[in-house]
Amino acid sequence: MSRELEAFEAARPRSREIHEQAGEALLSGVPMNWMTRWPGSFPVFFDEAKGNRLTDVDGNRMIDFCLGDTGAMTGHSPEPTVAAASRQLAHGITTMLPSEDSLPLGLEMKRRFGLDQWQFSLSASDANRFSIRLCREVTGRDKILVFNHCYHGSVDETVARLVDGKPAYRVGNIGPPVPIAETTRVVEFNDFEGLERELAHGDVACVLAEPALTNIGIVLPEPGYLDAVRDLTRKYGTLLIIDETHTFCCGPGGYTAAHGLDPDMITIGKPIAGGVPTGAYGMTEEMAERVLDKTVWEAADVGGVGGTLAGNALSMAAARATLEEVLTDEAFAHMIEMGERFEEGVQRVIDDSNLAWTVTRLGCRAEYMLGAERPKSGQEASDAFDVPLDALLHLYMLNRGILMTPFHMMALMCPDTSPEDVDAHTTTLAEAAAELTAA
Repeated sequence: MSRELEAFEAARPRSREIHEQAGEALLSGVPMNWMTRWPGSFPVFFDEAKGNRLTDVDGNRMIDFCLGDTGAMTGHSPEPTVAAASRQLAHGITTMLPSEDSLPLGLEMKRRFGLDQWQFSLSASDANRFSIRLCREVTGRDKILVFNHCYHGSVDETVARLVDGKPAYRVGNIGPPVPIAETTRVVEFNDFEGLERELAHGDVACVLAEPALTNIGIVLPEPGYLDAVRDLTRKYGTLLIIDETHTFCCGPGGYTAAHGLDPDMITIGKPIAGGVPTGAYGMTEEMAERVLDKTVWEAADVGGVGGTLAGNALSMAAARATLEEVLTDEAFAHMIEMGERFEEGVQRVIDDSNLAWTVTRLGCRAEYMLGAERPKSGQEASDAFDVPLDALLHLYMLNRGILMTPFHMMALMCPDTSPEDVDAHTTTLAEAAAELTAA
């Protein structure tokens, strides 16, 4: 680790200089403090990102497997998205009026995900926030249910975990407005009995779930579990929201279309507009009717759902171009093929080096975890983390021109990812494994 830190610092004097200067005006020297959560002595400042390549201010080029933690799943600055956004920038960015792009975009969302009615926001966090409020309104219930170690953005009710069988604040929960147990029930992912026990209270408006956990490491659903979630939510009068923001990696219609899920609502965010901030939430016709029945039209702009820039013309143009021309069926086929190649390469290194690790793939997303058993719950995934080893692996990769998602060893493929890019990661991982096991 000492050697890798020295190499990191020697190669990035300009990033160090900018970070030191930025401390005069920016908290922690960055525009958002989570940007400090990268390996190395200081954040790396980037100069240019195009396709799946990123160049920092010191001229170091990297193969990008982070891709903005899914925000750039299209690859950086895809040409159709840039062209559509540029045209719209010249014609008007936001007016509070709907733009013509919103109709074909809504129809494309309906075609891909199967839900009938759509609305747009500026992020997946907002899409989740608004969906939760709508579910509470139409059911008359106060609580929501999430899974232990979930992540659904900055939504207050979801920054939760399970401690001794009870809801608790997730570590780092900043200034929670009310005790988490007043708003949220928490169960372990893949826990059939726990889910029914908590829903049986009859006070849960909605279950908000990723169909596979992704932000604590990839945790796949056990056979039959998602069917049980759907059956139990219907049994107890609870609505089901599927958050596809990360599981969009499974195909053109996300995990929902790939595996035939039947939710009441779907939320999604950062990947659909090629990096331009946007989010979306869709609902069934039945849910839409319930929402409209409860809508107070003369106060629709102040009810906690909306935002002046939500559905703005720039976001709509970018999202339409991205879905119609970038994240196509053909693009996903290539991306998933690259994900399979990545998984196979990592597994080969694990086997050849006799490492007690696992690798898990979800569509065009793959992750290796530092434990001998593949986790089945959020808590098992959390317990498998080895913070010093994780930091070393990230830094080792970065120093050799490979950028991984900072919070865990996750890689995402985009339309620009090539077999040679995947193989470069496999080779570097094999080198790291050889050093780690040399003793």
